[in-house]
This record gives sequence, structure tokens and C-alpha cells, in this order.
Amino acid sequence: MSAETEELYSLLVPLVEERLIVPRACVAEVVRFAKPEQEEGAHDWMLGTINWNGRALPVVAFEGTLGKDVPAATGRTRIVVFLASTGQLKTGYFGVLTQGFPQLVRVNRDVLKLEEGAGGWPEDAPVLCRVKMINEFPLIPDLEKLELMLARESLQA
Repeated sequence: MSAETEELYSLLVPLVEERLIVPRACVAEVVRFAKPEQEEGAHDWMLGTINWNGRALPVVAFEGTLGKDVPAATGRTRIVVFLASTGQLKTGYFGVLTQGFPQLVRVNRDVLKLEEGAGGWPEDAPVLCRVKMINEFPLIPDLEKLELMLARESLQA
């Protein structure tokens, strides 16, 4: 197998204190922040929905799913639109609040290593693990678990 086929185009998604690393193929678009319409009774991490291409797009603050404070929107805030892969969401997409534009990176076995013993998030958080990537320590989110969490919210009922 060639080295070229073992590389994966990924995005480093900036949060307030963390970064997520996700395959580029999971992301449909990055859009300007629009204030979501909130629904009463939803978890703090569930910010509400925005109109995206004629769809009601549920938007979450990933920090909130980690038990941290939900960040306030700034001029750099964007929404990363992810493709929903489990079939649990009617919209087929969901958004994650980000603090700036995601950075495109190419990763392979030489630059990406599992960060042993890393944690610091609740057991039920949608996180698979933390990795070391040169000088970065991004989280790999469990996007399927995040979709399931969204599907359980009343917005999807």
C-alpha cells in the first residue's frame, strides 16, 4: 500500500480550549454563525436550530457535552455542518459551534499517535479518545454518539 493511500485529509476544529480532529469527508460545510432558535427544556449543550439550506439544522456546543460552559458567540464563531451517518436525525445533518475556521491537515500513522491515559471528560461524553499530532492534542469525537444525543432531544421527537 502506498503512503498516499494511508493519508487522511482531516480538519482541526477549534473549540474554546480544545480542538477536535475529524475526517474531512464528515463535513458538509462551514457557515457563518446565526443565533439558533432555542427550544425550552433542551440540554444546555443543545443550542437550538438554524435555517440551513431550507432545513432546520440542530446546533450543539461540543464544550457543553464535555460538562464545560457553553461558549458565547464572537466574531470568529462559525458552525461546522456535519453529515449525519446513523439515520437517527431527520435533517441528515447537524452543526457544531466552532471558534474560528477549521484547519485542513493531512494525517498518517507517522504524525498521529494515541495519547495514553488522556481523559478529563465525563464518561458519557461523545469522545472516542485524545491523540497527539506533532504539537497538538486534539480530541476525536464520537460523532455517532453525538447524533444519538441529538436524536434524544425533543427537537428531533
